[in-house]
Amino acid sequence: MPGDTCVAVESGRQIDRFFRINPEYAQLYLQDEFWERRAIAVRYVPLSALNKVIDDEDEVVRRAVVYRLPAHKLKPFIYDLDREVRMTVADRIDSHDLELLANDEDYLVRLTVARRLQPGRLFRFIKDPDLQVRKVVAEKIPDVSLGLMKDDIAPEVRRIIAQRMSDEEAICFLDDEDWLVRYTAAQHVPLTAVTHVLNDEEQDIRLLAKQRLDEKDG
Repeated sequence: MPGDTCVAVESGRQIDRFFRINPEYAQLYLQDEFWERRAIAVRYVPLSALNKVIDDEDEVVRRAVVYRLPAHKLKPFIYDLDREVRMTVADRIDSHDLELLANDEDYLVRLTVARRLQPGRLFRFIKDPDLQVRKVVAEKIPDVSLGLMKDDIAPEVRRIIAQRMSDEEAICFLDDEDWLVRYTAAQHVPLTAVTHVLNDEEQDIRLLAKQRLDEKDG
């Protein structure tokens, strides 16, 4: 249809359709003055042509480049000014280079790193200033290290730790200031410790304690 496929307009849909049908022309537009035309062209050029736009002034173009480059060629983008470029790098870079982004100023980049790192490599994130990052760490760190996060300032993190800790270790949360942390711990602490929360200020915790003790007697 007329106008359905056109590289000269400022319509991403039409430009993309043009390059999809005529990928051999994509290289001619890597230096085009319109950023979206350059970014779309990046999707269709051979990998060998991407060097021409590695330092493109537009972050969308650089992001498109990072999506296409092989993982082992992404290190030059680790300190890119655009956080979404760095997030894409963190999501795709080789695992042995992943920790190069561990101190990124943006929490979303660090969150991406934390999600990909092996549990034994997460200790540097235990005191991360961002709650979402610490929650991921609490979910993944080895069981033997859970105690390192039992005093986290965020109840959301302590709940995860209380849930993952062994029955005996979870007793330390029965006096937590957050009632959901206490409830989480009360669900699986040894029955000998359940009596500690029979008079808890929260009705749900008292009912849980009574239910567990009644089940034992039953």
